[in-house]
Amino acid sequence: MAGFRKAKAEQAALKIGFYGLAGSGKTFTTLLCAEGLAKLSGKRIAYVDTERGTDFYCQPVPERKIHPEAFDFDALYTRSITELQQALYTVQADKYCAIVIDSITHIWEAARAAYSGKETKIGTIPFHAWAKIKKPYKEIMSFLLSSPIHVFIVGRQGNEFEEDEETGETKKVGVKMKAEGETPYEPHILIRMEAEKAKTGNAVITAFAEKDRTGILAGRTIYNPSFDSIVKPLLGLLGEKQAQVEDPDSVAARDAEVLSERDENREKRGAELLEKLAAQITLCDSWDALKKISDEITPELKKR
Repeated sequence: MAGFRKAKAEQAALKIGFYGLAGSGKTFTTLLCAEGLAKLSGKRIAYVDTERGTDFYCQPVPERKIHPEAFDFDALYTRSITELQQALYTVQADKYCAIVIDSITHIWEAARAAYSGKETKIGTIPFHAWAKIKKPYKEIMSFLLSSPIHVFIVGRQGNEFEEDEETGETKKVGVKMKAEGETPYEPHILIRMEAEKAKTGNAVITAFAEKDRTGILAGRTIYNPSFDSIVKPLLGLLGEKQAQVEDPDSVAARDAEVLSERDENREKRGAELLEKLAAQITLCDSWDALKKISDEITPELKKR
């Protein structure tokens, strides 16, 4: 079993999450960031498009004020979680510099829609079934976080609700990425996108860095975000080795095996101790001898 060791940075690729409402600039900003990485590395972009949101970005649009030329990337058009899973395993680091999942909201919906088991009386998925539903989704997340390739996870924005303890009423307390509940916690950087209306009447694409493990972008508001303002400042922190994130199911299986072995060993030692005490009691020929053994059975011995 591994012990503590001096901490060291083992991140060779950025893991960035973008989320926001429709028209907030998620796809365009992601393409700008991924394109910057492609130009630096000379490699390709692997773009998973679940809603055909890139159709007008892969062709030149002279009237487009920002980036009128076409973006160059390889696309997979699917909402299937199994198709995505199979495709990801073919993405090689010597060919691709970035993987984009746009949108992760649809992938999570696909994971839930694949459930074919029994529902509750009110038509909901029973609690015990969620582990199986989440399994392929969590496998994808573990793969992306462990990949030596940069990853961009793009999701839609949803509302977050909580129940008021006093009134029992449900009220909106904020916004979140629409995906499996743990998804926003996974990437290094989480950015909420918004199209802010300026005094001129035009909307300004704005990025709010809600989470940043590097500390460089933390708490910042970035107007007209791009590769230069989001990705470039972070590249100097990366190394050559990518830390591996273990699959939760593998960890659970290993822990279950160790805990089971501990319980078996404890039961075995307890049985041996009990057998020894029983033999001593059988040999007692007086109350004093029996009392002596009784005094030896301390609370600590009982725990054993």
